[in-house]
Amino acid sequence: MAMAAFTQTHVTDMVAAAALLCPIAYLDHITSPFFSKAAHHHLDWMVKTMGVREFNLRNDLGVELVDWVCQRDDVDCGDFLTALTGANCCFNTTRIPYYLQFEPQSTSLKNLGHLAQMIRRGTFSMYDYGYFGNLQHYFKLQPPEYNLSAIPETLPLWMASGGEDALADPVDVLHMLEKLRTKPEMIYLADYGHLDFILSIHAKADVYDSMIDFFKSQAEL
Repeated sequence: MAMAAFTQTHVTDMVAAAALLCPIAYLDHITSPFFSKAAHHHLDWMVKTMGVREFNLRNDLGVELVDWVCQRDDVDCGDFLTALTGANCCFNTTRIPYYLQFEPQSTSLKNLGHLAQMIRRGTFSMYDYGYFGNLQHYFKLQPPEYNLSAIPETLPLWMASGGEDALADPVDVLHMLEKLRTKPEMIYLADYGHLDFILSIHAKADVYDSMIDFFKSQAEL
């Protein structure tokens, strides 16, 4: 889950507590072969020039774009989930064909472009509309950075991150934590990749028991 939604004061006013799985904010150290190559080869720009608004890897255009990225050096799409999210340790690999019926899901081109911008620039900033668009939206030439310190110290946070996560890299998660005024309850699982937090056969004991205990403790306050 991205942190951007929690940087706006009116959102945090409506949230009593929050639990975040492998939160993505900074993307300086992303090691996902697929998304890294797609961003640095400006795949978002290419799709935008085609007038496409939805990035769907399952339609004809999406399949062509996947094939194009998979032909780049260092991108092995023989194991497509690993190419997207990095290695995962703990889910049942015999069910990968079933998982691929639902993942990856489509997203808006603007969302894809925003992530690509942050990967290329190493910033955690709002969407870049270009100089004139930024002036219209932000009254600035450059998009403002998200202010993680605006998240109140009083907001209880619980987070879990993995040492093998190719999207929410441990270095980037630490960078995010340094920007927060609050100190979240934190679980770090050295062998977990990005998908393990959802699909691991040990996720209940490794992740969700702690998360539920966190919410129960907040409900008792």
